Amino acid sequence: MSDLFKIEPTPPLAEALRPKTLDEVIGQTHLLGQGKPLRLAFESGKPHSMILWGPPGVGKTTLARLTANAFECEFIALSAVFSGVKDIRAAMEQAEQNLAMGKHTILFVDEIHRFNKSQQDALLPYAESGLVTFIGATTENPSFEVNSALLSRAQVYVLKSLSEEELKQLVAIAQAKVLQHLEFDEAAIDTLVGYADGDARRLLNLLEQTSTASGAARTNRITPEFIQNALTLNARRFDKGGDNFYDQISALHKSVRGSNPDAALYWLCRMLDGGADARYLSRRIVRMAWEDIGLADPRAIQIANDAATTYERLGSPEGELALGQAVIYLAIAAKSNAGYNAFNQAMAFVKQDKSREVPVHLRNAPTKLMKELGYGHEYRYAHDEPHAYAAGETYLPDGIADPHWYQPVPRGIESKIAEKMVFLKKLDEDAGKS
Repeated sequence: MSDLFKIEPTPPLAEALRPKTLDEVIGQTHLLGQGKPLRLAFESGKPHSMILWGPPGVGKTTLARLTANAFECEFIALSAVFSGVKDIRAAMEQAEQNLAMGKHTILFVDEIHRFNKSQQDALLPYAESGLVTFIGATTENPSFEVNSALLSRAQVYVLKSLSEEELKQLVAIAQAKVLQHLEFDEAAIDTLVGYADGDARRLLNLLEQTSTASGAARTNRITPEFIQNALTLNARRFDKGGDNFYDQISALHKSVRGSNPDAALYWLCRMLDGGADARYLSRRIVRMAWEDIGLADPRAIQIANDAATTYERLGSPEGELALGQAVIYLAIAAKSNAGYNAFNQAMAFVKQDKSREVPVHLRNAPTKLMKELGYGHEYRYAHDEPHAYAAGETYLPDGIADPHWYQPVPRGIESKIAEKMVFLKKLDEDAGKS
């Protein structure tokens, strides 16, 4: 009799609206559209092992479940966060039982990148034998996080964040099926879509929180002000250690190199807003100054260092202003990678070259014996020469021709450096140096 009074839990909105067919999936048209890879895979009639790589809330778990439904397979789900080799073996035992009853098994491993090497290796024999069809989901680049043996046995599909239009489609579906009692201002929908940041699950969670808050406030009209007051709105999605992190660092660096101060500010602020370590960013900004500006504008290096020091003294958020102004200056500064290239070429040469002796005339001679051996003999003190330059003198080891590693660019201060180098070369030629 107690079952008569049993209360079934209400599923979360994200679960209630989970697509039941491939045509109900919103987004991923590059994979699911007519003639596209995953659509063709579903139409083939035979499941295959795959890895679904993409940010949170884009449908990885949904596609895995739809695969099991489409091919009438049993579905076993493991989370790499909570599971180990023991759980894998238990899943394989269940798969063998399923096979005995004439049912194939889809083994879905969420966050496969969280499995270590031995755990990933434990999956291999079962995937190879065909006992299960393996589907892994990951937010990290599988090239780095998944064993090559397992990776070679699975097709990788890259999923994308949902666009604003696709997220608005999801809002419309939620309103039609579950949230008919709510009236959303267009600006309120824009606010929710903005904070969802391409994540369908986050959007549905925000809609669910909005519904709950509207009930408590006894209102059915949802405005941007209501959302701001009633909900806890988290920062934009930001992966502090994965591909998203390094992609945004790359975008910041390339915006500075490309002399676009607005883009540089945008990526800096995106990373700060997402929770990136400002100290790490300040180190990268200093690196940009040395790599892409160098001697074309030495002030850029000083400003980058000063910004890093300012952040250390002021902290967040006050010190972030210094970082912002530093990337503006770096973006508009004259650019040169001449010093960067010269250093790399010199390092490459030294690594492959033999150990060469220091020319005798350049050696230090602090003792009488060293002087008797000729150390420092015939060394020319540049300050005593015209123009403070010992024309024709050599400073490289014997047998090394002038490599011309440093080639100043015709921009900023390096244009003046180039002029001086031409002048010094002329003095060398006049002194008879080839």
